Amino acid sequence: MIIVVGLAFEARIAAGPGVQVICSGDGRNLAGKLTAAIADARTRVRGCPGILSFGVAGGLAPHLRPGACVVGSAILSGSERMPTSQQWSQRLLQTIPDSISGTLLGVTAPVAHPDEKRALYQETGAIAVDMESHIVASVGLAHDVPVAAIRVITDPAKRALPVSAVAAMRPNGTTNIAAMLRAVLMRPRELPALIQTALDARAARATLVRGRHLLDPAFTSPVAT
Repeated sequence: MIIVVGLAFEARIAAGPGVQVICSGDGRNLAGKLTAAIADARTRVRGCPGILSFGVAGGLAPHLRPGACVVGSAILSGSERMPTSQQWSQRLLQTIPDSISGTLLGVTAPVAHPDEKRALYQETGAIAVDMESHIVASVGLAHDVPVAAIRVITDPAKRALPVSAVAAMRPNGTTNIAAMLRAVLMRPRELPALIQTALDARAARATLVRGRHLLDPAFTSPVAT
């Protein structure tokens, strides 16, 4: 099983026996890494049973609160709509309590402002947005590998991502604390929003950890033939 994440802390949560974790960071080399991992799995074992996009997401639907778990029913990239494995997604919905099904939107950069989130929700109908799922879906379809997505809301639709939080994201998926502190010193009024962002992220992380502990039964069952 291959699990794709965007951030280093997500990779630590996702890691486990029988799982290969790919941390994409800014996503620039993700398609190549994922293609190579699929080829390697097919060489060493009978095949790649599936690819899971796993991690946090921005909320687009106004009713989703931090910590809400979305199992992707489909993934949008521009005008392209890519399906996820219906069988696998249903199994995940049954495995993870209070998870909901919905369309995910893939983007190449963080969606930070509530107005932008509102516009994307109205234009696409997607309920959450992330930077990895669309690449996972595209590569999975190209190589005939089942795809599923579990994404937990960290910044809800009504809240903006502070500039200092975005500035702290390194291309490799780790957090640059020094860059965050510099950004806060330049924009001290952002401090309350940054604290709220940290609380939202804590709620999302707790859901990810709980969900990951429940996933092994879903992984060991066949997802497609």
